[in-house]
Amino acid sequence: MQPAFRAGATPMRILLLAGLMSVGLTACGQNGEDEGPPGGGADGQPPTTVSVVSVEPRDIEVVQEYAGRARGSRAVEVRARVEGILEERLYTEGQVVDEGDALFRIDPEPYQIALRRAEAERANAQADLNQARREWQRISSLFEQNAVSERERDTALSGRELAEARYALAEAGVADAELNLDYTEVTAPLAGVTGLESFPEGSLIERGTLLTSVTQQDPIHVRFSLPENDAALQRTARRAMAANGDESPRQATLILPDGSDYGETGQVDFTDSTIDPRTGSVSARAVFSNADGEVVPGQFVRVRVVVQTLEDAFLIPPQAVGQGSEGPQVFVVDDEDKARSRTVQLGAVQQGQQIVIDGLEAGDRVVVNGQVALRDGMDVSASEVEDDEEAAEEAEQSAFDAEQQVPDDEEA
Repeated sequence: MQPAFRAGATPMRILLLAGLMSVGLTACGQNGEDEGPPGGGADGQPPTTVSVVSVEPRDIEVVQEYAGRARGSRAVEVRARVEGILEERLYTEGQVVDEGDALFRIDPEPYQIALRRAEAERANAQADLNQARREWQRISSLFEQNAVSERERDTALSGRELAEARYALAEAGVADAELNLDYTEVTAPLAGVTGLESFPEGSLIERGTLLTSVTQQDPIHVRFSLPENDAALQRTARRAMAANGDESPRQATLILPDGSDYGETGQVDFTDSTIDPRTGSVSARAVFSNADGEVVPGQFVRVRVVVQTLEDAFLIPPQAVGQGSEGPQVFVVDDEDKARSRTVQLGAVQQGQQIVIDGLEAGDRVVVNGQVALRDGMDVSASEVEDDEEAAEEAEQSAFDAEQQVPDDEEA
């Protein structure tokens, strides 16, 4: 039995040696391939496939959105100008009124009596004045005939002047009484929306008592805050416009609470000259027409403003920008289909597109997909993408196809 065991072991050793030799040859072959030069094309490997977009310079408006609150252009307190009993409220609370519309009536009877008294005093003063004038005419005529003394003439003249002064005082009393009587009917100082009444009918009202308020909603004001950097951009833009003879206010778009754009275009008519030390922002105000009352004071809204206009800038997809040793960089495909890294100066992101202020030239082909594995000087195979929306649609379709494939795999 022992010789048979040794005879069976010999073929097994041969098989093991053959397997080891095969593994060694395979490893040598792999090591030999790794020794080839890196990169695409030169060693027989295909170039890296990338997607590119061609860029051209253009004038770009830098648009920013800011949160704000709507306010009435004017909010006026309506106060009593005479004292008395509040007889009647003449408006519906929350009603839109015109300037001069009656809002309240204060008991007018005491002021009617005061007016009659003032008119009587004026009539008495008028009678005294008439008598003084007649006396003056008689005395002055006699003085010319040397029938009376100069003293008597002066006394008649003083009597006439005193009577004229008393009449003027009586006239002022009548005017004051008429004014107080008019004040018993409290009217709207401007057109707007009325507030709640402060006191019910029958209340004793003092002079200066707050009765209600009226808020003017057309035009409507929107207060918002600008970050310090954006405020500096606006000031620079205003100085540039002033130098060119164009000092018109900057236009603004209002975004309503439901996300829709308001139909009227407004203007930023005020930007504060100081920075709030608590928030580091600058207060600003935009004015919008609001004839239909669609915007209500107190609403939370957003304001879209063009803070800067850049000349000869570029727009590229944000995913094309990477970070290099010298700052933000992109890859550009040259005429020899080689990837070249470019350091760029970035601006803001506008509507999903990255603004590039410096570092690109007209006609550059910027890599927007496949740049993660690129190195400067690598050979690439570039396919043109017309715009970033097309690339986004392709990515979305690929994701959709992957989702649709999952149920099929589960069924399999």
